[in-house]
Amino acid sequence: MIRFQRVGRTNDPAFRIVVLEKERAAKAGNVVELLGTYNPKSKALTLNEEQVKYWISKGAQPTDSMHNLLVNKGVIEGKKVNVLPKKTPQKNEAKIAEEAAAAAAVVAAKAAAEAAAKEEAAAAAVVEAPTEAEVAAEAEPAPAEETPVVVDVVAETPAAEVPEEAPAA
Repeated sequence: MIRFQRVGRTNDPAFRIVVLEKERAAKAGNVVELLGTYNPKSKALTLNEEQVKYWISKGAQPTDSMHNLLVNKGVIEGKKVNVLPKKTPQKNEAKIAEEAAAAAAVVAAKAAAEAAAKEEAAAAAVVEAPTEAEVAAEAEPAPAEETPVVVDVVAETPAAEVPEEAPAA
């Protein structure tokens, strides 16, 4: 197994990158080969990349933290591995994306329903509201068609009222 072996003082960590048997503890000292060193404070890394690739080809497995370091430095290719404790696992990014998409779909559906309701209400208001011509027609009732009254202009007047012409003298 390729792993870190801690060396250094308290509160000043430094690590050796070593190959050792999987059953052996990192502090036991039964190191098969020393591959390099790593200082996490200064980010200083010395690494024999050829030997790392050789041991991986022989079946040595790097620990998760060592795998992430090798991926960062470009020694091996692949995705990083979650090294957080299992008590507080990271949320799955794909699951978060799905939840966000579902929430967005629900919001969009609600917005579409509200827009449709507004359009329907506007359409109903347009149908119910009379046009200006209808309003004017209701305000002034149309005159009823009446038959014309024929009035005789020449009126006969009674004889008593007609003055007699004076006799010619």
